[in-house]
Amino acid sequence: MIDVRQLTKRYGGTVAVDDLTFSVRPGGVTGFLGPNGAGKSTTMRMLLGLAAPTSGEGLVNGQRYAALRDPMHEVGALLDANAVHGGRSALDHLRCLALTNRIGIGRVTTVLEQVGLAGVARKRVKGFSLGMRQRLGIAAALLGDPGVLLFDEPVNGLDPDGVRWIRELLRSLGAEGRTVLVSSHLMSEMELTADRLVIVGRGRLVADTSVDELAERYARGVLVRSPRAAELRDVLTSAGAAVAVEPDAGLSVTGLDVARIGDLAAAHGIPVYEVTPRRASLEEAYMELTAESVEFAAGAGSAGARVGAAAKDSGMGTTEATR
Repeated sequence: MIDVRQLTKRYGGTVAVDDLTFSVRPGGVTGFLGPNGAGKSTTMRMLLGLAAPTSGEGLVNGQRYAALRDPMHEVGALLDANAVHGGRSALDHLRCLALTNRIGIGRVTTVLEQVGLAGVARKRVKGFSLGMRQRLGIAAALLGDPGVLLFDEPVNGLDPDGVRWIRELLRSLGAEGRTVLVSSHLMSEMELTADRLVIVGRGRLVADTSVDELAERYARGVLVRSPRAAELRDVLTSAGAAVAVEPDAGLSVTGLDVARIGDLAAAHGIPVYEVTPRRASLEEAYMELTAESVEFAAGAGSAGARVGAAAKDSGMGTTEATR
């Protein structure tokens, strides 16, 4: 289990994490979302003892990371896939970690096979693609068979097959009863992977909710199709609904639920071909929630803004205070 309690981190006059409190429980995958500069990476670094909080605390299984007797047996993490000695082979890298953390050498072979790197285990890491380095980082996180796992942007550099693989891996780890916290910018992946969401903006908690609850909060009404759409529109409007005609002759209805719409149509003898509740996508809900927390916003036509955003997303020009 992960507990973040009133966690704050300041770098000079910059507040990277601001009185942040949330918990991540075992038995599922929790997505850790927020715009660039929201404090996600800094929070993870504090949980792992890589940065000292200004105030508050981050606990793993009720203890600070530094107090854990065998940390790799309790916590596995991937924060930076490039933080590996390029002159070592994947096999040697994992063997060193195993030997220094009282982990059986046989476990190295197991995790290499699990992440699909068994065939290149003796190749030097400097020749690996980013996707292969991500897999190696995941192997290192799994090496101690920990119950708590933290991943920062784990699908970076992976091809579509790799993205699906990590999605299935994360869900399987959660299903095994582990505590899994995943930071990601890919809303479509989080919608398919996460059970719960912790959303932050400018270092503060914006939402702590399930994927389904968030989607319901930003519901878009009900789509209704009928061969007598105009007549049905009048009936629904009279019942207090707001009804808009869709370009494809459907009706977008808000203010009435599916059951009430069906009952009204039946009472007036109006056939209905479709009644479908519309939920906002995770991306739409996320954009609405974090609209005030985006550090840099620009119009779609601004070439300079696009270049700046690309540089920021790639990590160029950022500082620890804005991660």
